[in-house]
Amino acid sequence: MSGAAFSFRSREEALQKFRNQSFDLLVVGGGITGVAVARDAVSRGLSVALVERGDFASGTSSRSSKLVHGGLRYLESMKFGLVFESLAERSLLLKIMPNMVRPLPFYLPVYRNEPKSRPMWFLGLGLMLYDLLALFRSPEFHKTFGAYDLQKIIPGLKSENLAGGFKYYDASMCDDAITVETARSAATGGAAVANYVEAVAPLWHGENIGGFRVRDLEKKIGEGDIEIRAAKTVVCAGPWTDGIGRKLSGSWKSWLAPSRGVHLVFDIKKIPVPGAVVMIHPDDGRISFVMPRRDLGEGVVIVGTTDASAPEDPGQVRVEKSDVDYLMGLLGRYFPKLDVRHTDIISAYAGVRPLVGPGAFGKPGRLSLQQVSREHHIGRGPGGTVVVAGGKFTTHRKMAEQIVDFTLSDWSQDAKAGRCRQLPQDVRASRTKEPLNFRVTAESLGACQDVAAQRGTKIPGELLSLFGAEAVDILEINAASGISEYSKQPVADPPAFPFLAAQLRHQIRSGMVMHLDDFYFRRTALFLSRPDHGLPWSGLLSRVWAEERGLDERAAMVERDRLEMLIEREKL
Repeated sequence: MSGAAFSFRSREEALQKFRNQSFDLLVVGGGITGVAVARDAVSRGLSVALVERGDFASGTSSRSSKLVHGGLRYLESMKFGLVFESLAERSLLLKIMPNMVRPLPFYLPVYRNEPKSRPMWFLGLGLMLYDLLALFRSPEFHKTFGAYDLQKIIPGLKSENLAGGFKYYDASMCDDAITVETARSAATGGAAVANYVEAVAPLWHGENIGGFRVRDLEKKIGEGDIEIRAAKTVVCAGPWTDGIGRKLSGSWKSWLAPSRGVHLVFDIKKIPVPGAVVMIHPDDGRISFVMPRRDLGEGVVIVGTTDASAPEDPGQVRVEKSDVDYLMGLLGRYFPKLDVRHTDIISAYAGVRPLVGPGAFGKPGRLSLQQVSREHHIGRGPGGTVVVAGGKFTTHRKMAEQIVDFTLSDWSQDAKAGRCRQLPQDVRASRTKEPLNFRVTAESLGACQDVAAQRGTKIPGELLSLFGAEAVDILEINAASGISEYSKQPVADPPAFPFLAAQLRHQIRSGMVMHLDDFYFRRTALFLSRPDHGLPWSGLLSRVWAEERGLDERAAMVERDRLEMLIEREKL
């Protein structure tokens, strides 16, 4: 499958395969865990189907802190294995996803006589161990600063009782882009992948589940049901894991202890930090970050996160006033001179962390959010399914490898017991340490810029950052579509979003954008980074969307109304 084939058309092809083909694996869930499992499985030669009830990354995977990190705070609880694995994956992702994962300096200010604080010597030892566990593969070793130097580096930082601080490195990432690219990589490898397809009910064959009845949510009610047949079903549904579990068994015991994490977004000019700043809340000791993202729109700062109880329905998670007050209070404590106010907030987002509760291990009771493990759990569910809960975005590739290993082992045991067919004979080892695609390697980026130079044009940095060498495709789409579509538009492209209509066309053809909110929320930073959330361009983009899909003006109006309703719902 070519890169350009990951579209609504390839989705239809996947639906046809769902009807006519029997698969080795069915993956339920199109967040980062699910798409990584699909990619790993096809790299081994397995036939794979993947369904996602919404858009890829529409749940937790687009609502993270957007960091690839080792987890410095886990050192205090002696989780050296988790930190070592996370740092190894950080190093690999920096190498194979250079346009989506980038080094980011972190500054850790240390204050005297502060509740929940740690002394300089203790933190220094921790950072030395952090460098060692990274096997000296960090962009730079940590550095120590006195109070005077740290204040010069970080504008507006509170000076009272400042003892000094540290600088160390982790990385920023584009969580939604990584998820979509991983899904596309799986599809390119041969997986049948479709978004907006809901897993409705398992297909039982004796004591074993042999697939799922699914529903194409883009079809009218009663017209979109399909039976997908598969030897093994892997549930990677994130916060919806227990919801799928209840479909598997009426006696399902909850696996999750979910928590709500909230982030606030500001203009980077309001909080002009040179790197991420670590903040420790004096009441609960929780770590939050101020994270600059110059690659999102005209530049923003993301502040988060919180840790609070989540609603029973993950789809109903919202930013609460208590979340905003918590983070604003922390900002005021660390940056009193900047006078950051509620009216400075551009946007905010809330996500649900699918943390592993005691029920996943068959134990009764509840834990506090502070006690709940941040590690993942892989287990056997009803009917021979494999169910996954928890985990970190940073280790998604390694976690997927472990999930497929577990699934193959479980499949082998089921086959020996006669509960399902035998494994394919030609299963290979995992092959996921290569780039997601070769459009983002240094060589392809250089060749892309050479092509543009030969044509007498220059590719905007924003396009290279988002699309890699496919930025040339954006220029070609823009040239082919001409300027007629802009004649109906009252304003030019928003700053930092060049060739916006061409970007949408490209993402419909190559990013399986089914709806405008997919583009606004998860293929660009239009909603996240702009006070107007990109609404002035909704008329133009709805017409472009309809034209690409072969739909009429009425469909464009309906899609525009849908987008505006969702933006209104997500606004603070």
